[in-house]
Amino acid sequence: MSWLVALPALDGRDYVYRVHAPFDALPSDLFWTAFHCHADGPHPRASDRFDSARIWRPGAEARI
Repeated sequence: MSWLVALPALDGRDYVYRVHAPFDALPSDLFWTAFHCHADGPHPRASDRFDSARIWRPGAEARI
């Protein structure tokens, strides 16, 4: 199963990452996985505040 995690960055954009994890994955684990992917890339620094991230399953209406 995959999840989408949107991280706001200093350039004003949201960077969205697909995280492969089980249905019962903890939102904090999804956040940190996406954050570390972002930190390893060439993009401007993303917010490390968990509350600023948006996490959802593709095709699902409800967001965490």
